[in-house]
Amino acid sequence: MALAVPGSAALSSAARAADADAAVNGGFESGLSPWTCTAGTTVTSPVHSGSSALQATPQGSDNAQCAQTVSVRPNSQYTLAGWVRGSYVYLGASGTGTTDVSTWTQSAPDWQKLATTFTTGANTTKVTLYTHGWYGTGAYYADDVSLVGPGGGTTTQPPTVPTGLKTGTVTATSVGLSWTPVTGATGYAVYRDGVKVASPTGTSATVSGLNPSTAYSFQVTATNDAGESARSATVTATTPARSDGGGSTQLSAHALVGYLHASFANGSGYTRMADVPDSWDVIDLAFGEPTSVTSGDIRFNRCPVSECPNVESDGDFKAAIKAKQAAGKKVLISIGGQNGQVQLTTTAARDAFVSSVSKIIDQYGLDGLDIDFEGHSLSLNTGDTDFKNPTTPVIVNLISALKTLKAKYGTKFVLTMAPETFFVQNGYQFYGSGKWGGQDPRCGAYLPVIHALRDDLTLLHVQDYNSGPIMGLDNQYHSMGGADFHIAMTDMLLTGFPVAGDAGNVFPPLRPDQVAIGMPASVNAGNGYVAPAEVTKTLDCLTKKTNCGSYATHGTWPALRGLMTWSVNWDRFAGWEFQRTFDSYFG
Repeated sequence: MALAVPGSAALSSAARAADADAAVNGGFESGLSPWTCTAGTTVTSPVHSGSSALQATPQGSDNAQCAQTVSVRPNSQYTLAGWVRGSYVYLGASGTGTTDVSTWTQSAPDWQKLATTFTTGANTTKVTLYTHGWYGTGAYYADDVSLVGPGGGTTTQPPTVPTGLKTGTVTATSVGLSWTPVTGATGYAVYRDGVKVASPTGTSATVSGLNPSTAYSFQVTATNDAGESARSATVTATTPARSDGGGSTQLSAHALVGYLHASFANGSGYTRMADVPDSWDVIDLAFGEPTSVTSGDIRFNRCPVSECPNVESDGDFKAAIKAKQAAGKKVLISIGGQNGQVQLTTTAARDAFVSSVSKIIDQYGLDGLDIDFEGHSLSLNTGDTDFKNPTTPVIVNLISALKTLKAKYGTKFVLTMAPETFFVQNGYQFYGSGKWGGQDPRCGAYLPVIHALRDDLTLLHVQDYNSGPIMGLDNQYHSMGGADFHIAMTDMLLTGFPVAGDAGNVFPPLRPDQVAIGMPASVNAGNGYVAPAEVTKTLDCLTKKTNCGSYATHGTWPALRGLMTWSVNWDRFAGWEFQRTFDSYFG
C-alpha cells in the first residue's frame, strides 16, 4: 500500500505535466492573430487579465464569430475555458471527431468564466475553437481563452496511399466516390482527370458539374500536416445521357430572363405580352398565388381592366404567348413572389399544387414553371441538418411536386428558381436553426430543393437584390451596390461551398449554363441596382476573368447562361437600359 500510493501520485503528476494550452494568443495580447473574426477587434478595456481583450459586435445576419484551429491528439480529453462579458456569449469547439461542444451565458455584466470538456475522435488531430455573440444583442467581450490537454504533437510523415477507391451513384452530371479510411489522415483530395476538384474530410465525395455521356477518371490522396500521399489507383466512370432530356429546352446560349407583371401593374405600368421585345428569352408571368398559405391551390388571375386599362384579352394574350414560343422564347408561370406565401405542409397540399399548376400551364400553353418562394414559404424544422436528405414536410413535398410536374411534361419542361440570397448563399454560414438551435430556420432552406432537382433544373437565378450582407468564399462580407457582390454570390454557386461551414457537407457546384444573375432593372425596381458598367464588370470577371475587383473567383465560366431581372415592366419604365446592357454584351 505504501508503495502503490507514491506510484499513483507519480503517474498523475506525469499526466498533468504532459498537458498544455493548445490555444494560441488566447488572451488577445498579440492582436487577433491567429483568430479569424467576422467582426472583431482588440480593446484595452475592459480586460480580464493582461492589457487586451476581444470585442466583437454582431450585426445583421452575422453573430460576430472569432475562431482558430489548433492541433490536438486523437482519443484525448480537453478542457476549453474562457472569460466573457456581455449578453448571449458562446464558447465552443467543432471538428472534435466525437460530439462537438459549446457553452454560453445569457447575461454576464462582469467577467464570467465559461468551460466545457470534450474527447477527440480516433483520427482527430485538429479542432476549431470559437466564440460568438447573438444577432442584434450588442458587443460582447472575451479574454484568456484556453484549451488544456495533451499537446498536439507534430506529424512527421504524410499518410499512406488510399485504397479501395470505387464509384457509387453515377448520374448524367455527377459521380459518387468512396474509399477506405487511411490511418493518420486528416483529410483527402479528389482528382478528376488529374485536376483536384474536392477536399473532403471523410471517405466519400460526389463530384458534380459533369457533362452527360462523358468518360472521366478519378483518383484520391490522403493528407495531414506533413503533406499529401501519392495518388491512388485510378477508377473510371462514364456519365449516362440525360434520361429526363435535360438540355433540350433549347434556350439561347446566353439568355435574358425577365418577370412580366401579368396580374398587376404597380408603378411601372402594364406591358402587353406582344410588346415585350425579342431580346427577352424567358418571360416569367408574375404571379400565380395560393388561395391560402397552406392550400397548395395556385391561381393565376390576369390584371383587371380597372388596374390595367391597356390589358389585352385572354385570346390576344394566349396568341402573343404562342408567337413568342414560335420565335424560340419560353413563357413560364412564376409561383409565389413577395406576397404569395406557399407552404406545402401536407401531401394533400402537394397534390393540389401539382393539379392547379398543371391547369395553369395547360390553359395558357406555357413552357414550364418558375419557383419564386419568398418570405416564410420555406423553412427547416429543428433537427433537419442535412441538405442532401431533408425531412421537413414543406421541403420534401415541394421536391416531390416539382419532380411530378417535370415527369408529367417531359423533356422540354423548363424549371427555374428565383430564391433570395438568405435562402441560398447564406447557407455557407448558417443552415436552418443550427445544431444548437436559435438560428433563423429559413437560413439556406432552398439548398435541399436545388440539390434534389439539380438534374432537372434549367436555371437558377438568385435574387442578388433586397439582400443584407452575405459572406463569400473569401470569408468576407459582401454588400449590394457593386460588381463584387454579384461576382462573389455567383462564384459560390459555380464553385460550391460547405454548408454551415461543415467541410464534410458540401453543396456541389451547378453547371454554368444553369446559372443566371438576378439584378433589379432600375433604381425603382428594388434595392441593389447597379449601373450598366457594373453589370459589364460582373460578366467580364465571371466569363473572362478580366475587369475583376477585390474578389478572386475560383474559376472562369464563359458558358454562364446570362442575366435575370425584376422586371420587364420596370426596364421598360427606365427606357430598356437593362435589356440594352445585355444585348451590347452578348450580341
